[in-house]
Amino acid sequence: MTAVLLLLLASAITGLATGLIFRVWTLLLVSPATAIVAATVLQSSGFGFWTGVPIVVGCLIAGQLAYLAATFYVYRGELSMQDDIDGEPGEHGHRDIKKENE
Repeated sequence: MTAVLLLLLASAITGLATGLIFRVWTLLLVSPATAIVAATVLQSSGFGFWTGVPIVVGCLIAGQLAYLAATFYVYRGELSMQDDIDGEPGEHGHRDIKKENE
């Protein structure tokens, strides 16, 4: 049971680090590596194939959810719908528009 919890925690930390530092394309490398490491650890811990598959899927889901959480945290100011609703620039947009019109 400890191996399962450590794998889930490691997957979440890996997804979090990937979301804070890299772009989405990095998940093409991180997700298969996570699955291979999780399967290897589970096999060496004595888990069978059918008991290991849901755990590996859980590790992948934990990593993906952590990636999404980190990405939403990094881009939280740019994900606002306020600019589209009221037409006024938000805190991240159109700061130097006065200089262009002079």
